[in-house]
Amino acid sequence: MKLLVTGGCGFIGANFIRRVLARHPDWSIINLDKLTYAGNRLNLLDLEASEPRYVFVQGDINDRSLVMDVLAGHGIDAVVNFAAESHVDRSIDDPSPFVATNVQGAQNLLECARQSKVGRFVHISTDEVYGALGPTGKFTETTPLAPNSPYSASKAGADLMCRAYFETYGFPVLVTRCSNNYGPYQFPEKLIPLMYLNAKADKPLPVYGDGLNVRDWIYVDDHCQGVELVLLKGREGRAYNFGGNAEEANINVVRTMLAILGKPESLITHVTDRPGHDRRYAMDFSLAAEELGFAPTVDFATGLRRTVQWYEANGAWLDKVQSGEYRTFMDRWYEERTR
Repeated sequence: MKLLVTGGCGFIGANFIRRVLARHPDWSIINLDKLTYAGNRLNLLDLEASEPRYVFVQGDINDRSLVMDVLAGHGIDAVVNFAAESHVDRSIDDPSPFVATNVQGAQNLLECARQSKVGRFVHISTDEVYGALGPTGKFTETTPLAPNSPYSASKAGADLMCRAYFETYGFPVLVTRCSNNYGPYQFPEKLIPLMYLNAKADKPLPVYGDGLNVRDWIYVDDHCQGVELVLLKGREGRAYNFGGNAEEANINVVRTMLAILGKPESLITHVTDRPGHDRRYAMDFSLAAEELGFAPTVDFATGLRRTVQWYEANGAWLDKVQSGEYRTFMDRWYEERTR
């Protein structure tokens, strides 16, 4: 199979590419990535040097001529779309890039793939399109979409565009929706790597509000397992939920991180909650279990320790991804919430 992966230099995409190449020796991958602030070519640079089945192309999924050239030039059989602006805080600060990439970019990919008669298109979405849960219950694939942030609204828009392409054109689209990922290569604006970096530097750990917002955490390779299963066995036109069966309040995640690192809880600093902050997410992945054989394999305690060990062993990677642009945004964002 010849696979086009978009956004493959990002956190989840890089892990997916590594998994697929390791498990499918007869597959090849073209990675199309714009290399925005969170796209790090270093994540897969070793493959560029040593793996002939992997090809990197720098470019924008909104560039129609480029996408068409890649699809035709490499004889692509299937597309997996990871490309997205994905940080909620940034979407609150400026929603426009999220609409451009997450909605318009996804539509351009769909149209190019449809015209090129690509045989399968897997779109990677998020649990945030469902909105927020109360203290009980879980999201299912039939839960109405009710996004509460510009980021989640843009992802919901792309999900609906995928549905439209299936219903209108019969195009073979599948959608995956996953809970909070963590693991190797995660960009350090997300909760777990941010808390790791601050704790290691004995800096304050900013926690929104009371810290009791609950997320269902999934180790990134378990998510990649789900995407692989959808690509291989999913029913066209369907959405599939994936979760780690690991609900944790943010404050507990931070405390566990501090305990692993031997740092004091006095480093925790509660900051003003962000607007539209969903209280709780939890995913019912019984459909994926029944139809695809999906099951998470890494429990949260094990996964978090593995993640910390990876950070400890990859200090040079962490140093290189912390660009001046990233530091400027994060410093300004959290400074405004401590006033």
